[in-house]
Amino acid sequence: MEKATLLHYATMAVPRYTSYPTAVDFVALDDGQRIGWLRQIADGQAVSLYLHIPYCREICHYCGCFTKAVRRDDVIADYAAAIVRDIRLQAQYLQGRPRVVHLHWGGGTPSILPAENFTAIMAALREAFDFDGAVEQAVELDPRTVTPVLAATLAQIGVNRASLGVQDINRQVQEHIGRVQPVMMVERAVSHLRAVGIEDINFDLIYGLPLQTVQSLRETCETVGALRPSRIACYGYAHLPGRRANQKLIDESLLPDAFERYEQAATVGMSFKQQGFVEIGIDHFARPDDPMAVAMRKGRLHRNFQGYTDDKCPVLLGFGASAISEFPQGYAQTIADIGQYRRAVAAGNLATVRGIAVGAEDRLRAALIRDLMCGFAVDLAHYGGKARFASELAGLQPLIADGIATEKDGQITVPETSRPFVRIVAALFDTYRSSKPVRFSSAV
Repeated sequence: MEKATLLHYATMAVPRYTSYPTAVDFVALDDGQRIGWLRQIADGQAVSLYLHIPYCREICHYCGCFTKAVRRDDVIADYAAAIVRDIRLQAQYLQGRPRVVHLHWGGGTPSILPAENFTAIMAALREAFDFDGAVEQAVELDPRTVTPVLAATLAQIGVNRASLGVQDINRQVQEHIGRVQPVMMVERAVSHLRAVGIEDINFDLIYGLPLQTVQSLRETCETVGALRPSRIACYGYAHLPGRRANQKLIDESLLPDAFERYEQAATVGMSFKQQGFVEIGIDHFARPDDPMAVAMRKGRLHRNFQGYTDDKCPVLLGFGASAISEFPQGYAQTIADIGQYRRAVAAGNLATVRGIAVGAEDRLRAALIRDLMCGFAVDLAHYGGKARFASELAGLQPLIADGIATEKDGQITVPETSRPFVRIVAALFDTYRSSKPVRFSSAV
């Protein structure tokens, strides 16, 4: 692919498609709609849960998550109490006791919670739900906060997978993103977790950061690979200082250009594959025996708000400020303002602010896009045939000419060399994009 063509596609702004419709397409929604969906969850039905802890001790320069800096422990305790209230409020509308197969603690930095808050939240969950014997309970962690006491607390409440935010091991890069953590600190965090039996360790990395080079990223990949993680995710940094004030601290002159980002992403992929990892979709890697790699081989790979997963539950219940719940009937998001969230649940309300009801066409396109994002191929015969997607196929022709995709008898495939651009192919089938120009992160 010529450099000019590559740059054209690499700089295109497209959604990440962790949902369809995407969160930017949500509209005003009230508690009544969510309550109706909660009431349709059957007793014993398999569900996933997400707990959002939107606090950190300090905000890293690159961060694009919904989180706030907090110093006072009483603020954290008050929020944990609101989460417990939220769980009980939503549980009262359930028709029985759903069965939890996946639980994810996200942030922010969930490890900011004291042990008693972890215990109280888990107690509230066990009041309302049954937990599957093979439940995966995952938590996102800042390596700088992992102590033997925290590790023991996590093991006690049933955590069996931890994702550590490593980002990059290069000291200069760390200084420019406001996240200094020596490799020894990451190694110590891993050791604390494994000492209490938490063996499944994930690492989160980022490419496209200031001062990163192909060589520095190769060194980062080799270093973290030697720590034997089960999974690795490496995302492209999305520089959107107009939406994230903390990103204004990033020196834009030190950011790699689009072609350098493409080379960095390719280097990351090559490095981990050489170390024996299996590439999972885009941005993700796993050991061949990891459940996610197994799911990919068996065609059971899924994608939701946590990214790629082997969890195919049709219901994902979110608790906490800004948390998104997914139902077969649609999506519901809680208000992001933490103060308003706490006041709403204290008054007995669910604090629903946005979401969207989905119909048959949305569900069909969601499945089609998921096929592309998870397997880099889709057979239009499964979704109504070529005639149904005539306009999309017309839009696909320039991508076919440039080698981004192929199409034969309604079977669309994204070749291995073009997989970083799969989101561009998926966007052709997104009916919301034609009428809503929104700023997304670049394709690479």
